[in-house]
Amino acid sequence: MSKVLLISTGGTITMVREPKSGSLVPADMETFKAFMPELFAGDIRVEIAAFDPLIDSSDIAPDSWTKMAQMVYDHYDEYDGFVILHGTDTMSYSASALSFMLENLGKPVVFTGSQLPVGVLRSDAKENLLTAIEIAAAKDEDGNAIVPEVTIYFEDRLFRANRTTKRNAEHFSAFNSYNYPALAKAGVHITYQPHLVHYSDTRLPLTLHTQYDTNVAVLKLFPGIQQATVRAILHIRGLKAVVLETFGAGNAPTAKWLYRELKSAVDKGIIIVNKTQCSTGSVEMGLYAVSLNLMKAGVLSGYDITTEALLTKMMYLLGELPDQPEKVKQLLQTNLCGEITIE
Repeated sequence: MSKVLLISTGGTITMVREPKSGSLVPADMETFKAFMPELFAGDIRVEIAAFDPLIDSSDIAPDSWTKMAQMVYDHYDEYDGFVILHGTDTMSYSASALSFMLENLGKPVVFTGSQLPVGVLRSDAKENLLTAIEIAAAKDEDGNAIVPEVTIYFEDRLFRANRTTKRNAEHFSAFNSYNYPALAKAGVHITYQPHLVHYSDTRLPLTLHTQYDTNVAVLKLFPGIQQATVRAILHIRGLKAVVLETFGAGNAPTAKWLYRELKSAVDKGIIIVNKTQCSTGSVEMGLYAVSLNLMKAGVLSGYDITTEALLTKMMYLLGELPDQPEKVKQLLQTNLCGEITIE
């Protein structure tokens, strides 16, 4: 019998409606299990570990990522796979972070949640959770995990975690992976795409990375942005890295003051990475003349990485390599675990 550890952090999926007020409140694990008897009726042994207290995903922070990753690491040899229940709002950030923190991962770590609480009649919670459990336990004919990486399962799609973005606050298909295909699709059967899966070197032991540095920021360009706005962000005390969200294929205004501000920040040691505001596509610096100033200023290309993956990757690398800025720059433009496409 396969064994899966279900790690509950909180989120909509763990909520029930309070009879008197009608409001949604976190359910204790016994109440949650009462709504999900199917968890314990199949041929997969499911055991549960929960954060205490449960956390709304809006309150998730890097110390929560450390706690999740540590729970996987501590129980790695005991289970065939892991499912993490998480609120949808910041799920892509947490799941992306764990993809970097769990190096040489050889077992599935599947994030899931729901748009409606488990106690609501039309909830998507049961389908999402039961399918995620099945994916976490799935093995090929040789007994190897079919999808041994960090993923997000929602509605009927399994995505690589560090390629995802929450796209909808109302539909059951809350997530999408715009620049990388789904790893599996669930219908009557679960159809996997093994050729799309990222396989780590399982000859190496699982390595846990828990150091991070949150001295990062996002600077989103827009028509009419003022120099004072850019300067205020680039002069944040202790700032080490910036996600520069640009137009189209990585373009920016050609204003001389913008070039000077960016170059001055880079010269001071701040790492700036160009990330397109478009959901689909990649940064192609130099394709248009309006991106040449960014190249001259020393801004790096983020290619087709998501903002969620880029931010968490920055925090991870800055934390692991605090005194090696050139190495951090190199690794930001290196595909570590399937998060980026570099041709």
